[in-house]
Amino acid sequence: MSFYRGRRLRQTAALRALVRETALHKENLIMPYFVVDTPDTNFRKPIASMPGQNQLSLQELEKQIGRYVELGLQGCLLFGIPAHKDETGSEGYTDHGIIQRACRMMKENWPGLLLITDVCMCEYTSHGHCGIIESNDVANAPTLEVLSRIALSHVWAGADVVAPSDMMDGRVAAIRETLDIQGFTQTPILSYAVKYASSFYGPFREAAESAPKFGDRKTYQMDPPNWREALREAEADVAEGADMLMVKPAGPYLDVLLRIREAFDLPLCAYQVSGEYSMLMAAIDNGWLNKDAAILEALVGIRRAGADFILSYFTEYLLENKLVR
Repeated sequence: MSFYRGRRLRQTAALRALVRETALHKENLIMPYFVVDTPDTNFRKPIASMPGQNQLSLQELEKQIGRYVELGLQGCLLFGIPAHKDETGSEGYTDHGIIQRACRMMKENWPGLLLITDVCMCEYTSHGHCGIIESNDVANAPTLEVLSRIALSHVWAGADVVAPSDMMDGRVAAIRETLDIQGFTQTPILSYAVKYASSFYGPFREAAESAPKFGDRKTYQMDPPNWREALREAEADVAEGADMLMVKPAGPYLDVLLRIREAFDLPLCAYQVSGEYSMLMAAIDNGWLNKDAAILEALVGIRRAGADFILSYFTEYLLENKLVR
């Protein structure tokens, strides 16, 4: 009797490693950080809904990144929390803003570290929305002007990659045109091309202090049941000049990630968002899951679905415990 003997290739760790189809390396991981504009140089505030994660002052960010660069950190994504918020998010593009100062500090200390900045307005606006408010809604055209100013200010300060996350129509084209006019033709745009209006962002809104003061973001972020719309959004951003694409969140949208991977040949990122992190940490802290195995399985699953690299709050843990090389 003849049948498939799949177990033959699973008998030892060496055999399983030999035929393993998907790998996770340090080069595939980007660590997000929340940097706060504060006079308290020792400011390090734990994020209650994200165990192990902190809001950091500029000086504490410097210490944190220095430690993990030594452990192999390849890149990071910065979110800024300003000292002052207003209706137009003006702290987002000022030369002395917290992200701009962080970029200059990081490029002075670690010029080879990949520095990605989030380009959005929600952390900087008093109302918490991702754009300029007109008639109680986010107005697309004036928001593009502000987003372009934010992106340009980040690149002037040293950002290697800008990542617009606002989901305004046409923002990639607007930012590309602004950067090109100013001579930054080689600066890549990592577009949050497929960003859903997800319930998994809750802990992030505590971390970034960016919860909307009224309404929600469903008029500009994508409706979770839709996948064909994701292809249209990605296609639009490619046409506008995006160099890399992102799907956010990752875990609940692996099917979308796979479809984007099959449809486009640009480098593809997935964001394992705060809610995904917090759910895993809650189960781990309760002893319901093996920490190392669960983290690796979740991230390998994202890679297997098509992500070339992953934004994950587990990046530091994996480096510190030598779970990736």
